[in-house]
Amino acid sequence: MSSLKGRKMLYPRDFGDITAGSRNLSPQGVGYHSLRVKGYAYGSEGRPEGISDSADDCLYTNVDVETEFGSEIKTKCKVPLMTGALGSTAIAAKYWRSLAIGAAVNGFPIVIGENVVGVDQDAELENGKVVDAPELDRRIETYYEFADDEYGGLFIQLNVEDMRNGVAEYIAEKHGNDVIIEVKWGQGAKSIGGEIQVDSLDYAKFLRNRGYVVDPDPNVEANEESFKQGGIDGFARHSRLGATDAPSFEELKEQFMDRIDYLRSLGFKRLSLKTGAYGMRDLAASIKLASEAELDLLTIDGAGGGTGMSPWNMMEHWGVPSLVLHNKAHEYAKILDDQDLFVPDLSFAGGFAREDHLFKALALGSPYVKLVCMGRALMIPSFLGSNIEGVLRPERKEELNGNWDSLPKTVKDVGETPESMFAGWYDVVNHVGEDRMDELPYGAVALWNLVDKLKGGLQQLMAGSRNFSLDSVSRDDLMAANRETEKAVGIKYMGEADDEKAKEILIG
Repeated sequence: MSSLKGRKMLYPRDFGDITAGSRNLSPQGVGYHSLRVKGYAYGSEGRPEGISDSADDCLYTNVDVETEFGSEIKTKCKVPLMTGALGSTAIAAKYWRSLAIGAAVNGFPIVIGENVVGVDQDAELENGKVVDAPELDRRIETYYEFADDEYGGLFIQLNVEDMRNGVAEYIAEKHGNDVIIEVKWGQGAKSIGGEIQVDSLDYAKFLRNRGYVVDPDPNVEANEESFKQGGIDGFARHSRLGATDAPSFEELKEQFMDRIDYLRSLGFKRLSLKTGAYGMRDLAASIKLASEAELDLLTIDGAGGGTGMSPWNMMEHWGVPSLVLHNKAHEYAKILDDQDLFVPDLSFAGGFAREDHLFKALALGSPYVKLVCMGRALMIPSFLGSNIEGVLRPERKEELNGNWDSLPKTVKDVGETPESMFAGWYDVVNHVGEDRMDELPYGAVALWNLVDKLKGGLQQLMAGSRNFSLDSVSRDDLMAANRETEKAVGIKYMGEADDEKAKEILIG
């Protein structure tokens, strides 16, 4: 619904005809759900230029949510968002056009994930190095169709296989070095390499012969026969674990710095690192190495993240959940800061979907966190838009991977034309021009609506905490809703937050 109606979904449905209220129960357990945002009746921080402290100026619509990240080169973003890595999974390929163009028109970065070249049956390799990669080319070129010269950016993620296959060299030679290269160490959903499921024996053999781990092995005669008889109905393709040949931090550092130096020798000026929910030792290693290499961004993905393509029980039981991991990331970044060492800009990931998640992550990691990384939430508009467009433009249904033959009642209740369905349709028209709307997938318009809702909700929370730009948001704007969370992350319990200031007012 947010992909259709945008910021209207900040308010109760049927507003004015019903009453609605929160249960106001203190949540149980430790997680982002157990943090609350403080509100204040007076004062203001971080007012943009030209905004006074009067009630006429301190409006939530005047809150500035633009951000930037980077070491020497600053990348500006209209909203503090980036996508998770959208790589070799079929779902990323199917809906890439909506995702990429939606990110471009909204002015925030999108990430092409790992293995895009390796799984592409049309990609050509000579002597183990890629010389033609049509799927990667398509993804890069699609983003730049609507890219903003001032805002946003394109990340391309490289894992072990990508580096071996010469993907970095291919990008530099064919597409230039303006993209942001992201080295990958896992993600919040798993500690093993990225995977996809395939239901074709021939394709499974292709991937196995290209050097991937395929389980069960399709080249084993018993597995091949079982697949033909229906006992095995699919194969899982896995990437390799990262840094397994580094037995110590010192050797990990040497290998990592060699890789960074090599990428810079190819001309790439912006580099980042993506790490998962491994634990405190590896978290500290990622922050330390990102500091020493002066990377432009470090994305830290807490357990529970990912796009839902990982082993079920690994998603449920592996790794450190987001709040605890992110709190430690802030602690470790401050340790470097206190030594006057370079602290890389951070992005937090791991199950985020709403505007309160944005505020809490930015506040918890302040002042180091510049972006919040969302995976599944930012993919939903692409699915919805493609399904709608496939009905309204049936000649494009197959191309769009639309799944609907007719509009469901939930959508028809909103509208039956794109202009009536999508609240931000004419905002997008004003942004890209009427003459380009036919090129724009409905999924990109749906993403515009969702981002508008996230932006409006973030502005409201920031205004309520009297913060009128992201730089002024801090951990002091949060309180713990239970004692367990207070103990776990060091954020004061809500009954005691600002208690000393309160007593100063009463006692004098």
